[in-house]
Amino acid sequence: MATNVEHRSYEEALNWLRDHGFDLIEAPGTQGRVFLKKYNCSAAIQKNGGDSVKIFAYPGYMIGSEISKLVNKGYQQFLKTSKAEVPATADHLKALQQFTEELKEGLGLPSLYNESLGTVSESYHYDRIENRDQPATDRPKRPWDKAGAMAAAVAKRSPA
Repeated sequence: MATNVEHRSYEEALNWLRDHGFDLIEAPGTQGRVFLKKYNCSAAIQKNGGDSVKIFAYPGYMIGSEISKLVNKGYQQFLKTSKAEVPATADHLKALQQFTEELKEGLGLPSLYNESLGTVSESYHYDRIENRDQPATDRPKRPWDKAGAMAAAVAKRSPA
């Protein structure tokens, strides 16, 4: 089912965000880039081309003065910065989800069903799958691959 999304210009988006309790901080040394803050979460938006707006820094929970990145490790979600990695609590995730939904509404972006059910991680790193992002030829051989190759070699040498 298609929904109508109200696209907003950069100035309209800034006015909407201000009116709905977002703190807007001009990015130092740049024109048309703004950091947003609410619920101890933050993101950055910028003017895109003509008068449209796009997200420059994906929403994240503030840890110290840095916007964290939500990382899913399969068994737990973490808030990761360049200096720390903190387990995400239900309060962190609720604030981040609320912030993201309000930001999308303010920018006139669609709210997707799977994202509205809960917080979606920016990155997924499951703890038991290592080297999966490398080409198959560069990955280390797993024990069962080595054992299978050895068993095939032994079967080939022994007479039937």
